[in-house]
Amino acid sequence: MNPTAPKEPTSLKILDVGCGWNKTPGAIGIDSNPKAHADVIHDLGSVPYPFPDNEFDQIICRHVAEHVPDVMALVTELYRITKRGGRITIITPHYTNPDWPTDPTHRNHFNSYSFNCFIDDRQLFPFYTEVKLTPIRIYVSLANLWRAIGLEFIVNLDQHWPRLRFTRKFWEFYLSWAIRGKELRFEFEVVK
Repeated sequence: MNPTAPKEPTSLKILDVGCGWNKTPGAIGIDSNPKAHADVIHDLGSVPYPFPDNEFDQIICRHVAEHVPDVMALVTELYRITKRGGRITIITPHYTNPDWPTDPTHRNHFNSYSFNCFIDDRQLFPFYTEVKLTPIRIYVSLANLWRAIGLEFIVNLDQHWPRLRFTRKFWEFYLSWAIRGKELRFEFEVVK
């Protein structure tokens, strides 16, 4: 067996943070809502979570970061319970998403650069945290109209050609007020 080959999906220990009613198959679900399909009921804004260090190979955090009182504490906790080389996926609305204000429990706004403080070569303020993440993929989805005419592809050109990362920056700085974002997907590898 090749030691560098990826693990079989069945052997991964996965945590679905804020799983709600759509828990990832095969994952352990944690949620603060007792009506959710969670295996563990816990206030997601309260750390530590009831798991030991380096417990999970993969963490999925869909539409949770915009709700918690302290995003830095959330990411630090996800980092703590993820194994070295494990993956953390965070999905959240883009701050320009017109649906963002429809949920009164939303607290935090995000753009493509909101998690740069966890990425070594992109930190503006390296004294914020000791957490180190390597970006695997950062993707912005746009509303269907903008996707249909190809603007979503242009905003995410760095997915195909990393040197074209400036297209997203141009959109974030100059166009996102009119060509609004829908959802952000961050995929990170944990560095320990």
